Amino acid sequence: MFERLVSAPAIMNRSAGTVLRSLAPVVVPMMLAAPAAAVDRSEDALRDLFFGAAMYEAHQEEFFDAIVTLDTELNQYRRLDEPELDPFSAHFGQAQFSVGDLELSYRMHREAGRAIEAVLKGNVPQPVKNEAAYRLAKIHYHKQQPRNALHALEMIEGQVPERVRPEEQFLRARVYMELGRFEEAVALLRDLKGESRLEGFVEFNLGIALLKSGDAERGVRELTALGKERSSDPAKQALYDKTNLLLGTYLMDAGKLELARPYFDRVQLEGPFSNRALLGAGWVEARAGRYDRALVPWKLLQSRQTTNEAVQESMLAVPYAYGKLDVHSTAAINYGFALDKFGNEIDTLTDSIVSIREGKFLEALRRKEANQVKNWVVTLRDIPGAPETHYLLDLMASNDYQEFLRNYRDLNDLFERNLSWLQSLTAYEDIIGLRRSYYEPLLPGLDQKFRQLDARIQMRVEERDKFAARIEQMLVTRRPEYLAFAEEQAALAELKQLRSRTRNQVVGEESLRRLERLEGVLQFRLATEYDARLTEAYKHLEQLNVEIEQLQTAYQSYVRSRQAATHSYTGYDDTIRNLRARLNQSQTRLDMLMARQGKMLETLAIDELERRRAQLESYQIKARFALADSYDRANELQEMREDQRKVEALQKAAEIVVEQDSNEVELGVEPGSEDDEQLPQDNPPELDAPAASEPEQEVAQ
Repeated sequence: MFERLVSAPAIMNRSAGTVLRSLAPVVVPMMLAAPAAAVDRSEDALRDLFFGAAMYEAHQEEFFDAIVTLDTELNQYRRLDEPELDPFSAHFGQAQFSVGDLELSYRMHREAGRAIEAVLKGNVPQPVKNEAAYRLAKIHYHKQQPRNALHALEMIEGQVPERVRPEEQFLRARVYMELGRFEEAVALLRDLKGESRLEGFVEFNLGIALLKSGDAERGVRELTALGKERSSDPAKQALYDKTNLLLGTYLMDAGKLELARPYFDRVQLEGPFSNRALLGAGWVEARAGRYDRALVPWKLLQSRQTTNEAVQESMLAVPYAYGKLDVHSTAAINYGFALDKFGNEIDTLTDSIVSIREGKFLEALRRKEANQVKNWVVTLRDIPGAPETHYLLDLMASNDYQEFLRNYRDLNDLFERNLSWLQSLTAYEDIIGLRRSYYEPLLPGLDQKFRQLDARIQMRVEERDKFAARIEQMLVTRRPEYLAFAEEQAALAELKQLRSRTRNQVVGEESLRRLERLEGVLQFRLATEYDARLTEAYKHLEQLNVEIEQLQTAYQSYVRSRQAATHSYTGYDDTIRNLRARLNQSQTRLDMLMARQGKMLETLAIDELERRRAQLESYQIKARFALADSYDRANELQEMREDQRKVEALQKAAEIVVEQDSNEVELGVEPGSEDDEQLPQDNPPELDAPAASEPEQEVAQ
């Protein structure tokens, strides 16, 4: 993605010193650091879809949407109870880094500058600080603060990371050029030659730096080599055409006409610099006195879009050349054609100024169809009812005006977004009302089931704790009776009762032996099966733990579901009220800022149109005087030619008379004989009649 090229100097009526002062370094584009740094190209790297959507918007140059998406995700992530469970945690660090770069891409220089200064003051590795200093310098450079940019670059210790090293050196060279330190810029730019990412831009700025440093010969040689390049990329080819136009203008103003013409010829006929190149090529021939050759590019230029300044100048240049060639009648016709065109364009400019003052220009800038294509500035001329945009393409293509335009369009975009968000708040209130009406009737029944589930969980937990305590005790002290089955516990209890009865009653020996034998059998069984039963008890305890965990999982799920249901419609009233107030306040401020920015755009546009109108009026005056002069010269030339024809006719008649007299002498006939035709001696009556009537007229009076 290439940034706009700096405007080349005007072609006509500028000295070499003026041309050099107007030379400006061409800014090389910077690839978007945020998407490049934040997105991993592998398919398995993406964990969170919202983060992927934000990076997709960044790659589509929808930086505001990307910033909003990432800010929202970061704020929500920071408020989570268990953020590690959110898939966004895999991209948390990348998102924090990307927000700063996206703010820089969206020209939020203040926010990005604060973030970068925090990095510079923080405890981070030196390479990270160096890259942050480079980014801070880039912010200052784009804000036209070269001294602050140089101060930020001087904060770099060592080298910046290799991936941004060429851009850092190129930025440093441009800062030096802005500060007039051309020799240092030349040294840096020479080291950058051959860098593929800066191809063409380094050579152009190196040539400009050499010219401004006084080394004109090497500067011309450097720019000549660049101008000979050709590319299918329109941006690169425009740079090559700009270089050739610049060199042609420089050499023409220096008086080197024969050297200047080839540079104008190298400019493409359909490129953005073709009009000025055709005009310059014609003036080279005109200054050399070859007006017939100057007509070739001027006639081609004359048939192009009449709103272009070079085309309007060619309308005067063409008849000027015809006048120099003494074809004054054709010159007069072309001056008349130019007068008609100038009159129409002056009327259009007047209508455009009125249209701008009525606010139609700003309305054209806000139209959606102008934002749906990349070259929206050029397409503005195709918008119906916006004639003022035809004359403002050069102004609108300048760097400063582009910044004003983007600021205005961004303000308008924010204004429309706020309107949409205000409507969304009403929609959210409706959604919250629907949720409340749905969940509130269901919650009492769900709470009843929740209490039942909670009681079951408590009972199972108590049983588990009781069993676990007994098992822990049996590991220390053997308690076989704890592992008895239900029928065995019943038998033991019955035997215990029988034993207590034998103490109070007289029982036979046989009964006592049988009672002891039964007790022994049970004790023996419990003692021999103790280990197996203890192991089985551990297994049942584990199963009970699994069941309790399932109950607790269901419990946690219910708690979260209930919280989600409750939070989906409670606690939003104050937030929505605050947001609506902030949006309304923001709308008021945006309206004020848009009015100021729009007034500035309209003022600049009106000044430009009035300048163009004054220029056309000046052309019109010159064309009128030139038209009158051409008519006079054409009439004089016609009279001279008529007199010449009469003289030639008289001379021819005299030659015929002399020839006839000589023939008569040869034949023996004397001149003045009867056979010779005599010339009339008296005036015709038509000539005498007015003279005879004059006294009569005087008497009648």
